[in-house]
Amino acid sequence: MHAPDQRNTRNLLLRALPRDAFEMLAADIRAIELPLRHVLVEADRPNRHVCFIEDGLASMVAANGDGEAVEVGHIGHEGMAGLHVILRTDTTPNRTFLQVAGFGLQVPVESFTRTLASFPAANDLFLRYMHCCDIQLAQSALANGRYNMHERLARWLLMCHDRLNGSDLPLTHEFLALMLGVRRAGVTNELHVIEGLRAIRSSRANVRILDRDRLEEIAAGSYGVPEREYERLIGLPIRRPEKSRRDVSVSPVVP
Repeated sequence: MHAPDQRNTRNLLLRALPRDAFEMLAADIRAIELPLRHVLVEADRPNRHVCFIEDGLASMVAANGDGEAVEVGHIGHEGMAGLHVILRTDTTPNRTFLQVAGFGLQVPVESFTRTLASFPAANDLFLRYMHCCDIQLAQSALANGRYNMHERLARWLLMCHDRLNGSDLPLTHEFLALMLGVRRAGVTNELHVIEGLRAIRSSRANVRILDRDRLEEIAAGSYGVPEREYERLIGLPIRRPEKSRRDVSVSPVVP
């Protein structure tokens, strides 16, 4: 396989790397398909690779001993799976898997940590990214405690729209319920509320964004802080301009 070209990679972290650091990583990068439900990080098991998502959407999920789970991280072309490796931690109790199929660039953990050790500027970039993930989690906690469910749902739809191509989001009600930590029936009701405001059109396995500006109004202050922090610290906006986005086929989540 030819080494990837930094100028053409879709992953924003790889694009933001110093060129020498990218070239060191590129020697060991392998392009992989990321099918639906593919596990990138298994709970409490050392992972051999980190993965930079080029297209698709992954969820980092926290679960308790009773099997209850909720999404605690949202990863697309702006990020990487295996964040705990940056802190030299071999395992994490959280699980990361694909909710929307796509493809990515996989790097052995040894190569990744060697690059961080060799290039302090690269290490600093990933620490800034970790900070952005902390802000995303903090804002999710704020949204859960201070915003209504339709506002929280609008926020998550905007976050998905930022990371996926086009206006059709292949998201089931089950997935949205997992993201928000609520029952499926509650999500269905709130989708109807947002539909009534003419911001989206929802079907069994798809949500189409009709009016993004209206959706941002519905989300109110629950959306925007992590996105601004990412652009400030990484130097690139999470959401790419519409004209540069490529339509790709993605598989819907199977209930």
